Amino acid sequence: MTELVHLTRGACAEIVLDNPPMNVVTTELTAQLRSALRRIAADEEVRAVVVSGAGGRAFCAGSDIGEFESLHGRAAEGKLLLEKLVYRQLAQLPVPTIAAIEGHALGGGLELALCCDFRIATTRSKLGMPELKLGVTPGSGGTQRLPRIVGPARAKEIILLGEPLDAATALSFGLVTRVVDPGGAVAAAREMAATLAERGPVAVRIAKKLLDAATETTLDEGLALETDGSEVVFATDDVLEGARAFLGKRTPRFTGR
Repeated sequence: MTELVHLTRGACAEIVLDNPPMNVVTTELTAQLRSALRRIAADEEVRAVVVSGAGGRAFCAGSDIGEFESLHGRAAEGKLLLEKLVYRQLAQLPVPTIAAIEGHALGGGLELALCCDFRIATTRSKLGMPELKLGVTPGSGGTQRLPRIVGPARAKEIILLGEPLDAATALSFGLVTRVVDPGGAVAAAREMAATLAERGPVAVRIAKKLLDAATETTLDEGLALETDGSEVVFATDDVLEGARAFLGKRTPRFTGR
């Protein structure tokens, strides 16, 4: 079996999609990504995750169109249910995730990037969902996650017109977090991951959970969750370490306890 997904463990874990030349999504790649995400979710030492594509030409150019013929009349069981499950795994990782978009993120590749908390593109990147040009619709979260990130009007522009955005436009839409020079996406993502790994790990996990809940709850419900989260954080040793380090003018050494 060809290894299509490479996982590097550590405080700043890395997942690399490696299906040359454009890292397209196949059923086998999705299954291997599922395995990698399971390992990350079970590893309490992980504090941030970088997702990238091998080769530099594309983060991921979308689905393998060669599989479409076999999916006629059975797209859900043959492709979409597994993809939705795996993409949801990525979106629900308790630690921050960063998509390093070197090259293009199109179709299912952009849907995958939308599951990450941050997206770093390069000035050479193109991002879009051209599915309607092929007579299909985004089916792995694009119609649901994209409006939550860029708003419904921008999402309709991206999906219904199907034209790719350059990085500057994507940044202005709020689709990407940062834009860097070509060749610099992974390095920028690693730098961000290292910064995130220095934060209090319990506080980071709770903050991410609360932020994700903000679009799904009422204000009062969200504020109640925030109070509960603060109670958990203030019961940890890390909150004492953070205060002592600040007062002692030194770098804190958080343990996650």
